[in-house]
Amino acid sequence: MIVKKTIQFWLKYFPALTSGFFLTLSFPDTGISYLVFFALIPLLVSIQSMTYKESFYAGFITGIIYFLTLIYWIVPTIHVYGGLHLIFAVGVLILLCLYLALYPAIFSFTLKNFSFPNTNIKTDNLTPGNSFNNSYRSYFIPLFAALLWTGLEYIRTYAFTGFSWGTLGYSQFNNLNLIQIADVTGIYGISFLIVLVNSSLSLLWINFKKKLKQKYNIPIIYTIALVAVTYLYGNLKINDIDDKIKTAQTSKISIIQGNIKQNLKWSEEFKLKTVEKYIQLSKTQIKNNPELIIWPETALPFYYGLDKILSYHVNKSVKSSQSNFLIGSPAFENDKEKTKFYNRAYMLDRFANITGTYDKHHLVPFGEYVPFGEYLTFLGKITAQAGNFSPGEQEFKPLEFSNHNLKVTRTQRAETKTGILICFEILFPSIASKFVKNGADILTIITNDAWFGHSSAAMQHFSIAVFRAVENRRTVARAANTGISGFIDPKGKIIKTTTLFTDRAITCQIPILTHISFYTKYGDLFAMGSIFTVFVILAILANGMGFMLKGFKKKFGGRK
Repeated sequence: MIVKKTIQFWLKYFPALTSGFFLTLSFPDTGISYLVFFALIPLLVSIQSMTYKESFYAGFITGIIYFLTLIYWIVPTIHVYGGLHLIFAVGVLILLCLYLALYPAIFSFTLKNFSFPNTNIKTDNLTPGNSFNNSYRSYFIPLFAALLWTGLEYIRTYAFTGFSWGTLGYSQFNNLNLIQIADVTGIYGISFLIVLVNSSLSLLWINFKKKLKQKYNIPIIYTIALVAVTYLYGNLKINDIDDKIKTAQTSKISIIQGNIKQNLKWSEEFKLKTVEKYIQLSKTQIKNNPELIIWPETALPFYYGLDKILSYHVNKSVKSSQSNFLIGSPAFENDKEKTKFYNRAYMLDRFANITGTYDKHHLVPFGEYVPFGEYLTFLGKITAQAGNFSPGEQEFKPLEFSNHNLKVTRTQRAETKTGILICFEILFPSIASKFVKNGADILTIITNDAWFGHSSAAMQHFSIAVFRAVENRRTVARAANTGISGFIDPKGKIIKTTTLFTDRAITCQIPILTHISFYTKYGDLFAMGSIFTVFVILAILANGMGFMLKGFKKKFGGRK
């Protein structure tokens, strides 16, 4: 009996499990990003014959499988580099995935409520007369599903500390024509289209399988129309940006990838070798006359300015290069109450004068600080070398650097402003847009991805930067300690990259656009509009959210 029930359970939820795996396979490094347009179909088809309780479980299983297989790299990261016991590291991953899985679970349950509002109806029969209070409601299931998923992704990006890794739109970073709408809708517009296609195809399959009289040509028609308009917009926008790039002013930037192993990074005896390595790699690019040379996040394994000898070596290199430097380093400041530590980026001019700094604002929980640290001190942190970091100010002012080269061409700028995003901050679109609003000509990302090892996380992290470029129509320069470093142009095209775990220094003359995009100016109107629309629809259909809360208790009991 137990074996039979177990088999029945897995047969019932196998489609949900399949959707979870398909979603992960849509992300780097698999090379099958198109799979995301079909990944949710097994889940969406299966929940139509489930109870409300079962639909919640189905979405939860999809989420668990999806996130466990997508962010598996958290285990080696906090076990190998954080020193956390393997059992506890696995526990952290599971706890995080349990939280993240709630979002697809809520999606499935709410979509079930929208599609089948009457709990006494057998939901495996989709005829218009009994499955819907309104026979036209089925026409709008794909739109509602897309709006609902979009709103939940936006909430996940900023809820609590925020964790947007795995946002569906990020899977399409190499689909240039599709992702151009990000300059209007942000990343969420691409996720919207992905779920819209999945939902429309699901309805089409249900109609075909059950040979229903009701036809679902209306959802198919508007889905095809929206996708076609998106691709048309993308094509026009690519041509427009290419024309702007041809006449745009430029700035020559060098990126230094030191490839310092994480287990040696903070070693006392290796600090001088680390500095010398960055200096030597920088010297190889001086012949290219770069206006700015970028070193990664915490490239300096010491407090710049405090350690006189190592700081002297850095300053000497800067002066001899006759270029500006952007360098990552830990920093601290003393106030009356306590010492505060920061993850800082220093902008140095050609005389090694500090012309500006940026302190990382959005910190990594349990990596750079412990939430509720006074109560959870036993959990520790990954970065133990500099104490608990404090968040920087929320001013998001770009740092300026001047071009002192004598061979400045007509297209090169005398002064350029760059917005700085440090590591984890790339996951938050609003940070990049605030920098551009404040005058950033380009965006610079400095990061240390050595934590990720040879996992797929490095490429996933890099791919997110593509959307910050498109959303704000700014070139992105990314310097990573062990890679992937590179340049991305304002239409999201990857210009040049490095390979993982190699010592590299690359230079590129990048275009500078000054136009302010719709997304930069107005932010996440599309995502917030999606949330508002979903709430309005649910309030109307359920005669108020109070009914929905009562209905949750009844429907979760398993009745149809």
